[in-house]
Amino acid sequence: MNAAAPLLEIDGVSKRFGPVQALDRVDFGVREGEVVGLVGDNGAGKSTLVKTIAGIHSPDTGEIRFAGEAVRISRPNDATALGIATVYQDLALCDNLDVVANIFLGQEEITGGPAGATRQLDEAKMEHRAGELLSSLAVTIPSMRTEVGTLSGGQRQQVAVARSLLGEPKIVLLDEPTAALGVPQTKQVLELIGRLRERGLGVVVISHNLANVFEIADRIVVLRLGRAAGDFQAEETTEEHVVAAITGAGGNGEKRGEEEAR
Repeated sequence: MNAAAPLLEIDGVSKRFGPVQALDRVDFGVREGEVVGLVGDNGAGKSTLVKTIAGIHSPDTGEIRFAGEAVRISRPNDATALGIATVYQDLALCDNLDVVANIFLGQEEITGGPAGATRQLDEAKMEHRAGELLSSLAVTIPSMRTEVGTLSGGQRQQVAVARSLLGEPKIVLLDEPTAALGVPQTKQVLELIGRLRERGLGVVVISHNLANVFEIADRIVVLRLGRAAGDFQAEETTEEHVVAAITGAGGNGEKRGEEEAR
């Protein structure tokens, strides 16, 4: 794992929704070329933390630093400008459009010259660029002109991840990327996450599947009731320790996680 300083740092971030304290002074970070598994029960604060990083929610208190500099992320465009991309569980794909159209949805290339005045799409340029991107990720899709609605769950996830990389982000947030996938499709997605790490990206994976998390993550961060409850090096801990931190059965899981991370 990369031992350098975190590319993204969350320091003491809190977020409240009415009477609900969704996040309570949470510290979190991810480095370049590191996969961090973010785990916890329903209501632990995982989605709120990711949406705060992604600019959907603004933190009430605390600081966010990117590349060592304090930043303000108050809307999704702020996160995108920094180089943070998010792939939500619903993927937001259009089933009736092909792979190329989905990858460039909202970011279409327009032809130059006289044709540009009529806003004609540069289909050839988009197909070429999409092909290069999919090839670099070793994506297993039969044709870029296949309608996304005919693809498997794993292939759809690959298209969504490829789309997130169009702007060349430095960090990718993945919300339950293997949910409801079969074994072969899950394998495809986990291999894709590994390739994102090889490209030097920081990757945050929210998942309830601890087996998948242990297979791909370098580090595992546990949230419990809106608070940080553990920070474990994946190779130096066990599922039992992580489950104990998730449930609160292991006492001070955060302290034990920090000791194991040393």
